[in-house]
Amino acid sequence: MNSRRKFLQSGVALAGLNFLPSINLFAGPSSASIKKPADLKLRFAVASDGHYAQPGTDGDKFYGDLIKWLNKEHQDNHLDLVIINGDLVHDRPDLLPKIKQTYLDKLPVPCYTVPGNHDHVDAAMWKAVFGYEDNHVVDKGDIGFVLANTTDKMGKYICPVPAFLKKSLDDFKSKPIVFVVLHVPPHQWLPEEKANFVSCPDTIELLHSYPNVKAVLHGHEHTLDVIRYTGKLPHIFDAHFGGNWGTAYKGYRIFEVSADNTINTYQVNASQSPVVNSAKL
Repeated sequence: MNSRRKFLQSGVALAGLNFLPSINLFAGPSSASIKKPADLKLRFAVASDGHYAQPGTDGDKFYGDLIKWLNKEHQDNHLDLVIINGDLVHDRPDLLPKIKQTYLDKLPVPCYTVPGNHDHVDAAMWKAVFGYEDNHVVDKGDIGFVLANTTDKMGKYICPVPAFLKKSLDDFKSKPIVFVVLHVPPHQWLPEEKANFVSCPDTIELLHSYPNVKAVLHGHEHTLDVIRYTGKLPHIFDAHFGGNWGTAYKGYRIFEVSADNTINTYQVNASQSPVVNSAKL
C-alpha cells in the first residue's frame, strides 16, 4: 500500500514556530561539532513506525539504519534526546525488549517512546520494558514533553486519557514550551481519514486551552511528513523509518528550540530515496 489518502498541508505558520524545508542527510561535509550551539536550548529528533517484524520487511536494517543516522546526527550537530513515536514493532510485543536492548540502547542520548497501534501492550508491559508507563512526561527545564497512549492493547485507536493529559499540562503550565506526543492523531482532517484517525474533540479543545502547547507530534500515517493545523495549533508528522508503505524515503524529523524560544523543525530524508533531479549529461 503506497498511500492511504490524499493529504492536506496548510501554509499558515504559528508565530515562533518556523518550518524549514526537508533536507537530505549526508548532503555534504559538516563543520558542526558534537557540542550544542550556545543559542539552542534543546535539539531533538523524532522518528516513528519502525514496524519491526512486519512480514516481508527487513526490520534489522530499518533499526540499524536509524541508529546509524541518529548517531551521525548527534556527532555532526548534537542531539539532547530522541523520541520514537509508536509502532516500534509490528504485532510482536514480545520483541520490544530486543528493540530496546539491541537498538535504542545504542543511541548516544536518552530515548523516550510511546506505544502505537501495532505494539499491542498495556501500561505494565510498557513499564517493564522501558521503565515508565504508556502515559508519561519528560521534564527538560523550560521545555516539557507529554507522551500519551492513543491505542489499547488490541490496537484500537483511543483518545488520550483526559485526566492524565490535563494533569500533565497543568503541571507544565509554567513552562514556555510544551510538546505533546500522540501516535494516532486525535482529529480527522479529511472524510476519508475516518477509518485511520480518531476523532477526539475534547482532546483538541483541551490542547487549545494551553497557550504553551506549541505543537503536537504524530506518527502513524507513513505518507505524511507535513504540518497540519487545528486552529493555530500545528500537528507535525515525521513519515516513517520502517514498514513497507508510505513516503518513498525513510527518515526522521529534527526540532531545534532557540534561546529565545523560537522553534525550528525540518524533515530529514535520511535514506536518500528517491533521488531527486538526477541526470547524466
